[in-house]
Amino acid sequence: MNDDAMTRFPVPDYEDLPADLRERIDAETERAGFTPNVFAALAYAPEQFRAFVDYHDALVEGTSLDREEVEMIVVAVSGVNHCYYCNVAHGALVRIYADDPLLADQLVANYRTADVSDERLLMLDVAVTLTERPWEVTDDDLDRLAEAGYSEREIWDIGAITAFFNLSNRLASFVDMRPNAEFHTLGREQ
Repeated sequence: MNDDAMTRFPVPDYEDLPADLRERIDAETERAGFTPNVFAALAYAPEQFRAFVDYHDALVEGTSLDREEVEMIVVAVSGVNHCYYCNVAHGALVRIYADDPLLADQLVANYRTADVSDERLLMLDVAVTLTERPWEVTDDDLDRLAEAGYSEREIWDIGAITAFFNLSNRLASFVDMRPNAEFHTLGREQ
């Protein structure tokens, strides 16, 4: 695990972690080819690591949205929140799932100018409104999402994913979580 995963709190030693956390980190390291720094940072508080990862997995694996849409929400929200870790790490995932080396950069810089469908732009508008001015989200927003073809469950998931990654962005910023170097280049070549 990278000792530079975050700068404001110490990264725990891998050997000192509970067995279930080591197993999860090992599985992710094998899948990705490196240990994403979010795992090293979250290991600081094992009980929170478990809850965070379980909820993340429930959102990502249980959603009716496609993975590209999930990652687009994460990057648009992280862009307006100026979350360095999530912009870079989830930007890589946008590039991979969208098979588009430019989309993540467009979403981070100004999601409204990204090359996305009108339906997805509406999805991102609602996610960003929920991020910046949650009191302004109304029934009209949900109705417009439904009219654009999103199911009731997809609309729920747009809100849940947005809310979760606002939490994630704030924690990553608070601890000064640093993205792995590998994330910067993933999905950039076609």
